[in-house]
Amino acid sequence: MPAAGETRRRPGVGGAALARAGRELARIGVLVLVVTSALFFLLRLTGDPSAMLAGPDASAEQLAAIRAEYGLDRPLIVQYASYLSHLFRGDFGVSLASGQPALTVVLEALPATLALALPALLLAFVCAIGLGAWLGSGTSRARRLMSGLVFILQGTPGFVAGLLLIQLFAIELAWLPSMGAYGAASYVLPVATLAMFLLPKQTRLIASSVREAYQEDYVRTAVAIGATEREVLFRHVLPNAMVGSVALLGAQAALLLSGATVTETIFGWPGAGTLLLTSAQVLDFPVIQAIAIVVALLVFLANVLADVAVAALDPRARDAAEAV
Repeated sequence: MPAAGETRRRPGVGGAALARAGRELARIGVLVLVVTSALFFLLRLTGDPSAMLAGPDASAEQLAAIRAEYGLDRPLIVQYASYLSHLFRGDFGVSLASGQPALTVVLEALPATLALALPALLLAFVCAIGLGAWLGSGTSRARRLMSGLVFILQGTPGFVAGLLLIQLFAIELAWLPSMGAYGAASYVLPVATLAMFLLPKQTRLIASSVREAYQEDYVRTAVAIGATEREVLFRHVLPNAMVGSVALLGAQAALLLSGATVTETIFGWPGAGTLLLTSAQVLDFPVIQAIAIVVALLVFLANVLADVAVAALDPRARDAAEAV
Protein backbone atom coordinates (compact mmCIF):
# COMPACT_ATOMS: atom_id res chain seq x y z
CA MET A 1 0.00 0.00 0.00
CA PRO A 2 1.44 3.44 -0.88
CA ALA A 3 1.85 5.94 1.93
CA ALA A 4 -0.64 8.78 2.38
CA GLY A 5 -0.26 11.43 -0.32
CA GLU A 6 1.66 9.09 -2.64
CA THR A 7 0.36 7.62 -5.86
CA ARG A 8 1.20 4.25 -7.22
CA ARG A 9 3.63 4.52 -10.12
CA ARG A 10 2.68 2.87 -13.33
CA PRO A 11 5.42 1.35 -15.46
CA GLY A 12 6.68 3.73 -18.12
CA VAL A 13 5.77 3.15 -21.73
CA GLY A 14 9.30 1.98 -22.50
CA GLY A 15 9.30 -0.49 -19.62
CA ALA A 16 5.94 -1.92 -20.63
CA ALA A 17 7.11 -2.27 -24.22
CA LEU A 18 10.29 -4.07 -23.17
CA ALA A 19 8.35 -6.39 -20.87
CA ARG A 20 5.92 -7.23 -23.64
CA ALA A 21 8.79 -7.79 -26.12
CA GLY A 22 10.35 -10.21 -23.65
CA ARG A 23 7.10 -12.12 -23.33
CA GLU A 24 6.74 -12.27 -27.11
CA LEU A 25 10.28 -13.58 -27.54
CA ALA A 26 9.61 -16.26 -24.95
CA ARG A 27 6.45 -17.25 -26.80
CA ILE A 28 8.41 -17.46 -30.05
CA GLY A 29 10.94 -19.77 -28.42
CA VAL A 30 8.22 -22.06 -27.08
CA LEU A 31 6.41 -22.00 -30.41
CA VAL A 32 9.50 -23.01 -32.39
CA LEU A 33 10.39 -25.75 -29.91
CA VAL A 34 6.89 -27.26 -29.96
CA VAL A 35 6.55 -27.07 -33.74
CA THR A 36 9.96 -28.55 -34.45
CA SER A 37 9.65 -31.32 -31.87
CA ALA A 38 6.19 -32.45 -32.96
CA LEU A 39 7.06 -32.30 -36.64
CA PHE A 40 10.38 -34.08 -36.21
CA PHE A 41 8.80 -37.18 -34.70
CA LEU A 42 5.66 -37.16 -36.87
CA LEU A 43 7.69 -36.99 -40.08
CA ARG A 44 9.70 -40.05 -39.05
CA LEU A 45 6.45 -42.04 -39.01
CA THR A 46 5.77 -41.33 -42.70
CA GLY A 47 8.58 -43.40 -44.18
CA ASP A 48 12.28 -43.79 -44.82
CA PRO A 49 13.77 -41.05 -47.05
CA SER A 50 16.80 -43.22 -47.79
CA ALA A 51 14.59 -45.50 -49.89
CA MET A 52 13.40 -42.49 -51.90
CA LEU A 53 16.98 -41.28 -52.39
CA ALA A 54 18.37 -44.65 -53.40
CA GLY A 55 15.57 -45.59 -55.79
CA PRO A 56 13.61 -48.83 -56.11
CA ASP A 57 16.55 -50.91 -57.39
CA ALA A 58 19.00 -50.03 -54.64
CA SER A 59 20.77 -52.80 -52.81
CA ALA A 60 20.81 -53.22 -49.06
CA GLU A 61 24.41 -51.95 -49.00
CA GLN A 62 23.46 -48.80 -50.91
CA LEU A 63 20.56 -48.15 -48.54
CA ALA A 64 22.83 -48.61 -45.54
CA ALA A 65 25.42 -46.23 -47.00
CA ILE A 66 22.79 -43.52 -47.59
CA ARG A 67 21.34 -43.94 -44.12
CA ALA A 68 24.81 -43.61 -42.61
CA GLU A 69 25.60 -40.53 -44.76
CA TYR A 70 22.54 -38.66 -43.53
CA GLY A 71 22.65 -39.98 -39.98
CA LEU A 72 19.42 -41.94 -40.39
CA ASP A 73 20.97 -45.07 -38.90
CA ARG A 74 21.33 -43.50 -35.46
CA PRO A 75 18.71 -43.87 -32.72
CA LEU A 76 15.81 -41.46 -33.13
CA ILE A 77 16.49 -39.60 -29.90
CA VAL A 78 20.11 -39.07 -30.98
CA GLN A 79 18.91 -37.69 -34.32
CA TYR A 80 16.54 -35.36 -32.49
CA ALA A 81 19.26 -34.07 -30.15
CA SER A 82 21.57 -33.49 -33.10
CA TYR A 83 18.83 -31.66 -34.99
CA LEU A 84 18.10 -29.33 -32.06
CA SER A 85 21.81 -28.69 -31.56
CA HIS A 86 22.22 -27.62 -35.19
CA LEU A 87 18.95 -25.66 -35.15
CA PHE A 88 20.03 -23.55 -32.18
CA ARG A 89 23.09 -22.59 -34.24
CA GLY A 90 20.91 -21.54 -37.17
CA ASP A 91 21.60 -24.70 -39.19
CA PHE A 92 18.35 -26.11 -40.62
CA GLY A 93 20.06 -29.02 -42.33
CA VAL A 94 20.57 -29.87 -45.99
CA SER A 95 17.85 -30.73 -48.48
CA LEU A 96 17.89 -34.42 -49.23
CA ALA A 97 16.60 -33.76 -52.75
CA SER A 98 18.86 -30.91 -53.92
CA GLY A 99 21.80 -30.91 -51.51
CA GLN A 100 21.31 -27.18 -50.82
CA PRO A 101 20.83 -25.75 -47.32
CA ALA A 102 17.18 -26.31 -46.41
CA LEU A 103 16.66 -22.73 -45.23
CA THR A 104 18.02 -21.38 -48.53
CA VAL A 105 15.59 -23.52 -50.48
CA VAL A 106 12.66 -22.24 -48.39
CA LEU A 107 13.69 -18.59 -48.53
CA GLU A 108 13.99 -18.79 -52.32
CA ALA A 109 10.38 -20.01 -52.60
CA LEU A 110 8.87 -17.81 -49.88
CA PRO A 111 8.75 -14.49 -51.82
CA ALA A 112 6.47 -16.06 -54.43
CA THR A 113 4.00 -17.03 -51.69
CA LEU A 114 4.15 -13.58 -50.09
CA ALA A 115 3.62 -12.01 -53.53
CA LEU A 116 0.21 -13.71 -53.58
CA ALA A 117 -0.72 -13.52 -49.92
CA LEU A 118 -0.10 -9.82 -49.27
CA PRO A 119 -2.02 -8.44 -52.30
CA ALA A 120 -4.86 -10.89 -51.59
CA LEU A 121 -5.07 -9.70 -47.97
CA LEU A 122 -5.06 -6.05 -49.00
CA LEU A 123 -7.61 -6.55 -51.79
CA ALA A 124 -9.99 -8.53 -49.57
CA PHE A 125 -9.66 -6.06 -46.70
CA VAL A 126 -10.32 -2.97 -48.82
CA CYS A 127 -13.28 -4.56 -50.61
CA ALA A 128 -14.70 -5.86 -47.32
CA ILE A 129 -14.60 -2.39 -45.76
CA GLY A 130 -16.70 -0.88 -48.54
CA LEU A 131 -19.05 -3.81 -48.93
CA GLY A 132 -19.44 -4.41 -45.20
CA ALA A 133 -20.11 -0.71 -44.51
CA TRP A 134 -22.79 -0.68 -47.19
CA LEU A 135 -24.44 -3.90 -45.98
CA GLY A 136 -24.42 -2.82 -42.33
CA SER A 137 -25.66 0.72 -42.81
CA GLY A 138 -29.17 -0.07 -44.02
CA THR A 139 -31.69 -2.64 -45.25
CA SER A 140 -32.90 -3.01 -48.80
CA ARG A 141 -33.60 -5.71 -51.34
CA ALA A 142 -30.20 -5.15 -52.96
CA ARG A 143 -28.46 -5.50 -49.59
CA ARG A 144 -30.34 -8.71 -48.80
CA LEU A 145 -29.39 -10.14 -52.18
CA MET A 146 -25.74 -9.22 -51.71
CA SER A 147 -25.74 -10.69 -48.20
CA GLY A 148 -26.99 -13.96 -49.65
CA LEU A 149 -24.25 -13.95 -52.29
CA VAL A 150 -21.61 -13.29 -49.64
CA PHE A 151 -22.97 -16.15 -47.54
CA ILE A 152 -22.82 -18.52 -50.53
CA LEU A 153 -19.29 -17.39 -51.35
CA GLN A 154 -18.19 -18.08 -47.78
CA GLY A 155 -19.27 -21.69 -48.17
CA THR A 156 -17.48 -22.12 -51.50
CA PRO A 157 -14.11 -23.91 -51.22
CA GLY A 158 -11.18 -21.87 -52.45
CA PHE A 159 -10.13 -24.42 -55.05
CA VAL A 160 -13.63 -24.36 -56.58
CA ALA A 161 -13.44 -20.59 -56.99
CA GLY A 162 -9.99 -20.95 -58.53
CA LEU A 163 -11.13 -23.56 -61.03
CA LEU A 164 -14.15 -21.44 -62.01
CA LEU A 165 -11.90 -18.41 -62.55
CA ILE A 166 -9.57 -20.49 -64.72
CA GLN A 167 -12.48 -21.83 -66.75
CA LEU A 168 -13.95 -18.37 -67.35
CA PHE A 169 -10.96 -16.04 -67.75
CA ALA A 170 -8.23 -18.41 -68.96
CA ILE A 171 -10.12 -20.95 -71.07
CA GLU A 172 -13.37 -19.37 -72.25
CA LEU A 173 -12.24 -15.74 -72.63
CA ALA A 174 -8.47 -16.39 -72.91
CA TRP A 175 -7.75 -13.10 -71.15
CA LEU A 176 -5.36 -14.35 -68.46
CA PRO A 177 -2.81 -17.15 -68.04
CA SER A 178 -3.81 -20.05 -65.84
CA MET A 179 -0.41 -21.46 -64.86
CA GLY A 180 2.99 -20.25 -63.71
CA ALA A 181 4.45 -16.88 -62.78
CA TYR A 182 5.29 -15.15 -66.05
CA GLY A 183 4.50 -11.48 -65.60
CA ALA A 184 1.92 -9.28 -63.91
CA ALA A 185 -1.04 -10.98 -65.60
CA SER A 186 -0.11 -14.28 -63.91
CA TYR A 187 -0.89 -12.79 -60.50
CA VAL A 188 -4.47 -11.85 -61.24
CA LEU A 189 -6.25 -15.20 -60.96
CA PRO A 190 -4.41 -16.64 -57.91
CA VAL A 191 -4.65 -13.33 -56.03
CA ALA A 192 -8.35 -13.10 -56.88
CA THR A 193 -8.88 -16.69 -55.73
CA LEU A 194 -7.28 -16.04 -52.35
CA ALA A 195 -9.10 -12.72 -51.96
CA MET A 196 -12.45 -14.38 -52.70
CA PHE A 197 -11.67 -16.89 -49.97
CA LEU A 198 -10.98 -14.13 -47.42
CA LEU A 199 -13.59 -11.58 -48.45
CA PRO A 200 -16.86 -13.13 -47.16
CA LYS A 201 -15.85 -13.50 -43.52
CA GLN A 202 -14.34 -10.01 -43.39
CA THR A 203 -17.43 -8.53 -45.04
CA ARG A 204 -19.86 -10.22 -42.68
CA LEU A 205 -17.83 -9.22 -39.63
CA ILE A 206 -17.63 -5.57 -40.68
CA ALA A 207 -21.34 -5.48 -41.59
CA SER A 208 -22.27 -6.94 -38.20
CA SER A 209 -19.98 -4.51 -36.38
CA VAL A 210 -21.43 -1.56 -38.30
CA ARG A 211 -24.99 -2.57 -37.38
CA GLU A 212 -24.01 -2.83 -33.71
CA ALA A 213 -22.20 0.52 -33.78
CA TYR A 214 -25.31 2.28 -35.10
CA GLN A 215 -27.10 1.21 -31.91
CA GLU A 216 -24.51 2.78 -29.59
CA ASP A 217 -25.26 5.94 -27.63
CA TYR A 218 -22.34 7.90 -29.08
CA VAL A 219 -23.72 7.39 -32.60
CA ARG A 220 -27.19 8.51 -31.53
CA THR A 221 -25.59 11.56 -29.93
CA ALA A 222 -23.69 12.39 -33.11
CA VAL A 223 -26.91 12.16 -35.12
CA ALA A 224 -28.77 14.30 -32.57
CA ILE A 225 -26.24 17.13 -32.80
CA GLY A 226 -26.58 17.24 -36.57
CA ALA A 227 -23.74 15.08 -37.94
CA THR A 228 -24.29 13.99 -41.53
CA GLU A 229 -24.71 10.33 -42.46
CA ARG A 230 -21.25 10.35 -44.04
CA GLU A 231 -19.66 11.85 -40.93
CA VAL A 232 -21.39 9.34 -38.68
CA LEU A 233 -20.22 6.43 -40.80
CA PHE A 234 -16.59 7.44 -41.35
CA ARG A 235 -15.85 9.25 -38.08
CA HIS A 236 -17.76 7.16 -35.56
CA VAL A 237 -19.03 3.84 -36.91
CA LEU A 238 -16.25 2.48 -39.13
CA PRO A 239 -13.29 3.18 -36.79
CA ASN A 240 -14.96 1.11 -34.07
CA ALA A 241 -16.12 -1.58 -36.50
CA MET A 242 -12.55 -1.98 -37.76
CA VAL A 243 -11.18 -3.34 -34.48
CA GLY A 244 -12.57 -6.85 -34.93
CA SER A 245 -11.75 -6.78 -38.63
CA VAL A 246 -8.08 -6.02 -38.02
CA ALA A 247 -7.88 -8.85 -35.49
CA LEU A 248 -9.41 -11.20 -38.07
CA LEU A 249 -6.88 -9.94 -40.61
CA GLY A 250 -4.07 -11.37 -38.52
CA ALA A 251 -5.76 -14.77 -38.38
CA GLN A 252 -6.38 -14.69 -42.13
CA ALA A 253 -2.75 -13.82 -42.80
CA ALA A 254 -1.77 -16.88 -40.78
CA LEU A 255 -4.25 -18.97 -42.75
CA LEU A 256 -2.84 -17.80 -46.08
CA LEU A 257 0.77 -18.39 -45.10
CA SER A 258 0.08 -21.87 -43.79
CA GLY A 259 -2.57 -23.00 -46.27
CA ALA A 260 -1.82 -21.58 -49.73
CA THR A 261 -0.70 -24.98 -51.00
CA VAL A 262 -3.93 -25.79 -52.84
CA THR A 263 -4.07 -22.45 -54.66
CA GLU A 264 -0.39 -22.63 -55.61
CA THR A 265 -0.89 -26.18 -56.90
CA ILE A 266 -3.91 -25.22 -59.02
CA PHE A 267 -2.07 -22.32 -60.65
CA GLY A 268 1.35 -23.97 -60.83
CA TRP A 269 2.77 -21.22 -58.63
CA PRO A 270 6.40 -21.71 -57.51
CA GLY A 271 5.87 -20.79 -53.87
CA ALA A 272 6.39 -22.34 -50.46
CA GLY A 273 3.14 -24.30 -50.74
CA THR A 274 4.27 -26.04 -53.91
CA LEU A 275 7.68 -26.64 -52.35
CA LEU A 276 6.01 -28.23 -49.33
CA LEU A 277 4.01 -30.57 -51.54
CA THR A 278 7.00 -31.67 -53.63
CA SER A 279 9.17 -32.08 -50.52
CA ALA A 280 6.50 -34.24 -48.86
CA GLN A 281 6.37 -36.49 -51.93
CA VAL A 282 10.10 -37.28 -51.66
CA LEU A 283 10.24 -37.20 -47.83
CA ASP A 284 12.66 -34.27 -47.80
CA PHE A 285 12.50 -33.87 -44.02
CA PRO A 286 14.90 -30.92 -43.61
CA VAL A 287 13.00 -28.76 -46.12
CA ILE A 288 9.61 -29.65 -44.62
CA GLN A 289 10.87 -28.78 -41.14
CA ALA A 290 12.38 -25.51 -42.37
CA ILE A 291 9.09 -24.54 -44.04
CA ALA A 292 7.18 -25.26 -40.84
CA ILE A 293 9.51 -23.14 -38.71
CA VAL A 294 9.60 -20.20 -41.13
CA VAL A 295 5.82 -20.23 -41.58
CA ALA A 296 5.27 -20.53 -37.82
CA LEU A 297 7.46 -17.46 -37.25
CA LEU A 298 5.64 -15.50 -39.97
CA VAL A 299 2.27 -16.48 -38.52
CA PHE A 300 3.42 -15.36 -35.11
CA LEU A 301 4.65 -12.06 -36.56
CA ALA A 302 1.34 -11.53 -38.37
CA ASN A 303 -0.59 -11.99 -35.15
CA VAL A 304 1.73 -9.65 -33.23
CA LEU A 305 1.27 -6.96 -35.90
CA ALA A 306 -2.50 -7.47 -35.73
CA ASP A 307 -2.40 -7.07 -31.93
CA VAL A 308 -0.41 -3.84 -32.31
CA ALA A 309 -2.91 -2.51 -34.85
CA VAL A 310 -5.86 -3.42 -32.63
CA ALA A 311 -4.20 -1.68 -29.67
CA ALA A 312 -3.70 1.42 -31.81
CA LEU A 313 -7.37 1.43 -32.84
CA ASP A 314 -8.75 0.58 -29.40
CA PRO A 315 -6.95 1.97 -26.31
CA ARG A 316 -8.83 -0.52 -24.12
CA ALA A 317 -7.04 -3.38 -25.88
CA ARG A 318 -3.69 -1.65 -25.33
CA ASP A 319 -4.36 -1.20 -21.62
CA ALA A 320 -5.40 -4.84 -21.31
CA ALA A 321 -2.21 -5.99 -23.07
CA GLU A 322 -0.02 -3.88 -20.79
CA ALA A 323 -1.78 -5.24 -17.73
CA VAL A 324 -0.99 -8.85 -18.64
